[in-house]
Amino acid sequence: MNLQLKTTNTILYCRKWAETVDFYRTLLELPVTFESDWFVEFQLSDTAHISIADERRAGIKSSGGQGVTLTMQVEDIQTIWEWLHSQGINVGPIKSHRWGAKVFYFFDPEGYRLEIWSPTSP
Repeated sequence: MNLQLKTTNTILYCRKWAETVDFYRTLLELPVTFESDWFVEFQLSDTAHISIADERRAGIKSSGGQGVTLTMQVEDIQTIWEWLHSQGINVGPIKSHRWGAKVFYFFDPEGYRLEIWSPTSP
């Protein structure tokens, strides 16, 4: 037997809740699928979501981004890098990894690291 998952959601607990919500909503332009006064869920793909929760209203506190990397595969890494840079996001350089991918990193306001990657060959 396996879990047979239909969707996944990663919840990030934040001290800088409003600033982090604005980052995902305004700068990354992710669609909102649910919103309350302390919790906002964004759609990453048809089956993946990310939620930003205000730690003041949650039972779990922020890790300040420590020990968390959100990894997202894209089709065209160069275009995404240029778009994020034009949004004013401090993106790192695109690097080649020996596991056959191009990758770059940036951070949200809470300190969570986001990794964007694309395979170098199909």
